[in-house]
Amino acid sequence: MDGTLKPTAAVAVGGARLRMTAEAIVIPLASVCAAAALFSLFLLFLGKSPGQFFALIWQGGFGSSFSIQNTLQRSSPIILTALAFAVPAIIGLTMIGAEGALVLGGFAAAVTALPLIALGVPVGLTLPLVAVAAMATGAGLIMIVGWLRHARSVNETISSLLLTYIAIATMSFFVEGLLRDPGSANKPSTTPIGKDYMVGSIPGTDVHWGFVAGLVLAVALWVLMARTTFGFAARVTGGNPRAAKAQGLPVGGLILACSAISGACAGLAGFFEVTAIHGQANASLVAGYGFAGILVSFLGRHNPLAIVPIAILFGAIEASGGLIQRRMGLPDATSALLQGLIFVLLLASDTLHGRLAIFREREAR
Repeated sequence: MDGTLKPTAAVAVGGARLRMTAEAIVIPLASVCAAAALFSLFLLFLGKSPGQFFALIWQGGFGSSFSIQNTLQRSSPIILTALAFAVPAIIGLTMIGAEGALVLGGFAAAVTALPLIALGVPVGLTLPLVAVAAMATGAGLIMIVGWLRHARSVNETISSLLLTYIAIATMSFFVEGLLRDPGSANKPSTTPIGKDYMVGSIPGTDVHWGFVAGLVLAVALWVLMARTTFGFAARVTGGNPRAAKAQGLPVGGLILACSAISGACAGLAGFFEVTAIHGQANASLVAGYGFAGILVSFLGRHNPLAIVPIAILFGAIEASGGLIQRRMGLPDATSALLQGLIFVLLLASDTLHGRLAIFREREAR
């Protein structure tokens, strides 16, 4: 009897997993296709060619070696901010504060680097210290959200959004005041850290090391959340916090730990934006990468490994914005409009999970 039941149970479990996987892939893809169709109608209404638009996205994102490197460069902060959203999402938290953690982390990187440079600290020691400062700042910001959620039952979505505004305002306050470089007349900025203290590119490319850091973190976080007891406890807590407490799991500690990981990922993105792209902290840090990461994480169903290719695709959309503007006469915000449409339809399609008959097990005969 046991010999017949065990294979049957295994087949049932395998079939359920296969259906869940198929549902997790098909529904987001269908929402993206629906967004593309609606956006095509919008372009036709404007008298523009949808075919040309999507061809330019491919050309601007992957059409040449320069385009590919530009795409990878732009996808780096998106990977990190998507991971920053995915980790709390696994434990059941909807935190949208990655933008604020990126900005404040980048600001902390610039502020930490300047005194170290003035003291003559070697580059090999300065950059790790600056990275730690950026990650610690981002982690501290998001941990405030996690503590408010656990200790005071404050909605994490609202508190993380409000803290994002506070973080951006804090950076602007110091950049436009006490820490402003006198030479930055047109665009208030901190004092540049200098080329010698900038993060270099991957040998043979123009892509900075932030892309490699994103890949390594994606793999590491997938292992942590999918193959360790910590990740199992986080998933159990995300499924039912009360049951997790009843089983003796440290729910508060898990929330704070996931919040810290989230903020550290976004802070690391800010570190690379300062030390590899801008060379100083200014308003350019507020580029919307934190909000793009939310969309990427949703499309990847909060799977760290799935986030990487989706982030690269969105990097291609970002990289092709200038080409679309020149060739089609469309504003640079066109790509942002497409991303927003995808996000809205993706959120709407989330209600379909578990309701479509094609992904449900047939009733027993």
